[in-house]
Amino acid sequence: MVNITINGRKISVQEGTTILNAAAAAGIEIPHLCYWEGLNEIGACRLCVVELAGKDKLVSSCNTEVEEGMVILTNSPKVRQARKINVLLMLSEHDCRCATCSRSGNCTLQKISADLGIVRPRYEYIADDYDWDESFPLIRNASKCISCMRCVQVCDEMQSVGVWEKIGSSYRTTVGVKDGLPIDKANCALCGQCITHCPVGALRARNDVDRVLDALADPEKVTVVQFAPAVRVAWGERVGLNKLEQTTGKLVAALKQIGFDYVFDTVYTADMTIMEEGSELIDRLGNKDGYNWPMFTSCCPGWLRFVQAEYPEFIPNVMVH
Repeated sequence: MVNITINGRKISVQEGTTILNAAAAAGIEIPHLCYWEGLNEIGACRLCVVELAGKDKLVSSCNTEVEEGMVILTNSPKVRQARKINVLLMLSEHDCRCATCSRSGNCTLQKISADLGIVRPRYEYIADDYDWDESFPLIRNASKCISCMRCVQVCDEMQSVGVWEKIGSSYRTTVGVKDGLPIDKANCALCGQCITHCPVGALRARNDVDRVLDALADPEKVTVVQFAPAVRVAWGERVGLNKLEQTTGKLVAALKQIGFDYVFDTVYTADMTIMEEGSELIDRLGNKDGYNWPMFTSCCPGWLRFVQAEYPEFIPNVMVH
């Protein structure tokens, strides 16, 4: 064990523990933006800096391991000043129109800015915009990107697709589609992991709510909803219902009240899918030389896009249903 002192508290942690994790284990929060354990530990945002006794230079806590006898300050005047300047520099390159941002109220940068008492930007606004095909299901707002590199790492290391890359240099460094391709040509699987890992609103899903509402308001259109088994289980938690509650009836009633003409549950169709998959497997087993093996199947469009883009040699193995 390694003995250290954080903000006057003596604690012991395992050797190899980072300062950030050691502080978290002691219930001390160190703000951070770019850090994601096991995925993005590059210290790019410089918000997790801490002060070490006897050292002039602040260190990033996300990738600095503890050492015996370390005396650490996570919220000293020197740390707060550095942290505040770093946030203000980010805000100079960030579109701060939070009221229209998909991340508003659930934004790490917004929370850290409030915690630091930042009420207005200090530096000249220099954010760049660039054209984006907003008909594509994945939307990127370059003026909100803080270059934390999470999207790059999750796409490369976790998903192995490599849609994003760092572009530009110096203060113009940002993230763009690899090789300068338009997003619809970049073999994006639309898995949504880059959106999930983005700490701000630089990446979001296309919002089609207005199209749905317009369809509901059109008396000439018959509107139909067919929800998947996963939705009938998960939707209730989002609106505050008990996760153990059977909510299918409430979901149907809510959708009908919204104005949909017909509401269908995909449970029966899912059972039919299993039967069709079994039938095709039996058919293929009866003619083994006529098919590629093993047989793959998925109802996920993102998975199918991934196979088509990254492993086209397996397309003959995929069952189409």
